[in-house]
Amino acid sequence: MSTYALDAVFRPKSVAVVGASPRERSVGRAVVRNLREAGFAGPVGLVNPKYRQIDGLPAVARLADLPFQPELVVVTTPPDTVPGVVAEAVAAGARAAVVVTAGLGQGPGSLLERLREAARPHGLRVVGPNCLGVMAPHVGLNASFAARSPLKGDLALVSQSGAIASGLVEWGVARSIGFSAVVSLGDALDVDFGDLLDWFAQDTKTRAILLYIESIRDARKFMSAARAAARAKPVVVVKSGRHAQGARAAATHTGALAGSDAVYDAAFRRAGLLRVLALDELFAAAKTLGHLRSAPGGRLAILTNGGGIGVLAVDRLVDLGGTLAALDEATVRRLDGMLPPTWSRANPVDIVGDADASRYAHALEALLSDRENDAVLVMNVPTALASSTDAADAVTRVLAQRPRPGAGKPVLGVWLGREPAALAALEAAGVPTYNTEAGAIRGYTYLVRHREAQQALMETPPSLPEDFVVDSAAAQAVVAGALAQGRQWLDPLEVNALMAAYGIPITPVTLAGDADAAAAAAAPLLADGMQVALKILSPDILHKSDVDGVRLNLASEAAVREAAGAILARVRELRPDAKIQGVTVHPMIVRPKARELIAGLADDPTFGPIVVFGRGGTAVEVIDDKALALPPLDLRLAHELISRTRVSRILKAYRDVPAADERAVALVLVKLAQMAADIPQVRELDINPLLADRDGVIAVDARVSVAPHPGPAQKGPWHSRFVIRPYPKEWEREVELAHGRRMFVRPVRPEDEDMFRAFFERVSDEDLRLRFFSAVRHFSHEFIARLTQLDYARSIALVAIDPGSGEMLGAVRLLADANYERGEYGILVRSDLKGFGIGWQLMRIMIEYAGTIGLKLIEGQVLRENVTMLAMCQQLGFRIRPDADDATLMDVTLDVAAPP
Repeated sequence: MSTYALDAVFRPKSVAVVGASPRERSVGRAVVRNLREAGFAGPVGLVNPKYRQIDGLPAVARLADLPFQPELVVVTTPPDTVPGVVAEAVAAGARAAVVVTAGLGQGPGSLLERLREAARPHGLRVVGPNCLGVMAPHVGLNASFAARSPLKGDLALVSQSGAIASGLVEWGVARSIGFSAVVSLGDALDVDFGDLLDWFAQDTKTRAILLYIESIRDARKFMSAARAAARAKPVVVVKSGRHAQGARAAATHTGALAGSDAVYDAAFRRAGLLRVLALDELFAAAKTLGHLRSAPGGRLAILTNGGGIGVLAVDRLVDLGGTLAALDEATVRRLDGMLPPTWSRANPVDIVGDADASRYAHALEALLSDRENDAVLVMNVPTALASSTDAADAVTRVLAQRPRPGAGKPVLGVWLGREPAALAALEAAGVPTYNTEAGAIRGYTYLVRHREAQQALMETPPSLPEDFVVDSAAAQAVVAGALAQGRQWLDPLEVNALMAAYGIPITPVTLAGDADAAAAAAAPLLADGMQVALKILSPDILHKSDVDGVRLNLASEAAVREAAGAILARVRELRPDAKIQGVTVHPMIVRPKARELIAGLADDPTFGPIVVFGRGGTAVEVIDDKALALPPLDLRLAHELISRTRVSRILKAYRDVPAADERAVALVLVKLAQMAADIPQVRELDINPLLADRDGVIAVDARVSVAPHPGPAQKGPWHSRFVIRPYPKEWEREVELAHGRRMFVRPVRPEDEDMFRAFFERVSDEDLRLRFFSAVRHFSHEFIARLTQLDYARSIALVAIDPGSGEMLGAVRLLADANYERGEYGILVRSDLKGFGIGWQLMRIMIEYAGTIGLKLIEGQVLRENVTMLAMCQQLGFRIRPDADDATLMDVTLDVAAPP
């Protein structure tokens, strides 16, 4: 349902409290008191059959007895009465309910299920049950039992915990921090994080969204909403349970490495959310991002009148992984001409303890003009020699008149004297101030991390390389064969076949049933001058080294025969219960300067398949150098995943060791992500070690766990278990046009930026004006990225391409609303190709797509003068009518279920 009827939760015209009570310390009384004290302007009805009035307000026995129709009903009655109360709310015409009551149980036959059955079929939105309630200060609504009402502000807080929500309201009141809304989700029977992210992303009263998360149920819905919200405004999240132990022992190294919190961290990163670790950081991050939208880079310049505090700031910056900016030589010369000779002549720029307002102004102007830094931290230590307030005023004057080279460059402040006038001046100039240098540096790192998150959402990845070759049919046949035999693990021969199908180099393997067979299998390898390795083969033994089941560097047939016999005897002794199939024979891979890596797939119960990468070897869990990512992946995301590990540093060249082929490593990760999409039966996959050097990569050992595909793990219009919808290849098609021409239609990909840029060069100014409703000629990276970077879960863009030249002919896009009911379309065809039916065919495919994802209505706006588009809409069955607010526009709508 998403944002459907949430206006009745946050902007209700009327409210009723069922369970209102005059009894002290009761929830019903607390809710009534809060509603009255918050100043809600609409009618408030109290429902309790035991009383005629409560606190001077009239009370009625039933909702039906109220003299008005309540939009929002707050329920505080005992658990066994809740389903009936909600049914009465539906009958009374309510659109939403906040169920504060706890103890409704779980599962079939529970009161919770009865509540769902009473509300959902009738479209009644439910917040809770078992929640603190809802607060919307801008409309005077406090439908909660919190101790006090929050101040008005522009932060939206969504918390799974009522106690956390109440505590943060108190925290905000004590620090004069206000909220646009505060919501406690409780058991989240209906309204959840995804719904509220969609709502607050569009809410004009909300500047930033704060989330307190304990767990996510519908990961697909959450990821889609979070990615959309993060594009619109900062979303800051704190999640509890970071160190909770896993619910089961993992069977593979990758499974062990992919702990629950690490998966959540990967999901937040992919969604563009800024994660912090504590509640105070939640507000600190929101404060910084509220004043400063972004930073162009990560290089910080520090301006101070105290050398010691400047050094402390540098220490903290380095601790948090920040970058101290260099000073341009021209800047140094400029500062030499305006500062005393005792200034530091380096960053931090120490302008000495007697620095007056003029010195602050000149130094700040120089740093804002310096292209070697991306942000400036200005600090002031109070002294008897100069006024801190005058210094703050100087900063604000510079910012008001800053030259173009410094425009938009973030400035942060630390005024240790905390003079109210100085702080007020800086606040009015949009400079966030902090109590300490450590707080300011932490705030700056939030700014940098938020910029990185936004870049991750907007960057254009490269095309998949030519050597990305897979044989998914062969791989699926391997997995199907193992499942048909009821096996959970692929044997080494099957693993090699699977890797070969995806072009992942792996050490050859031969199966030998006994010692003589092992010697015979090793003979050709030994004859070529190679040594061999032997490994025990048993479906009951996962970690071979645990049973002394591995022998390396065997150089003769006799040594192979002896080692095989010893392995088999030793394993039978240690694991008499195990089914032993023999040993596998492998050539020893001698790559002395290779790095040992681990790469694989893990399976998370919430987020589905996860790609894992890190430092490999037998002590992989102890080293714990790993990073996780949600598929699908492209090469850019794969390289970013690699960069988040410590082992990435030694992939570079050092001493006499050449750099490893990092692209080959990244390509393995992309192929593993593709394997997870193609073969959902692959549950866990472990390549350990994956050797990487300048000549490429090779898998020395690999294990693969499989299980029958249970069907979609998440709700949504696609069948993959991914929570981020992969590229919808099923919408690729060849289409015949007029005059014998053909075109290839496919969904837009992130790497299409250059193609779009060339396309716009072939579109006339007039056609661009008709499409975008204004003259457009400058197509920035950000503009085109918004056209090519798609969340396929809620939007689609189809591009038409000339099969011969590869040139773009036109494109159509459809953006679904959060409720999956309506979609807004836009279309543009190259100006020199009108009359071939390109637009008509793109519209027909777009309408077909809308039907497959369940949209009820397609809508758009067309300039009244665009008669060609209006004629096509009429032929396609759109209803056309003048826009009520703009006489130059026509509104066009199509009932998807009933096309012409």
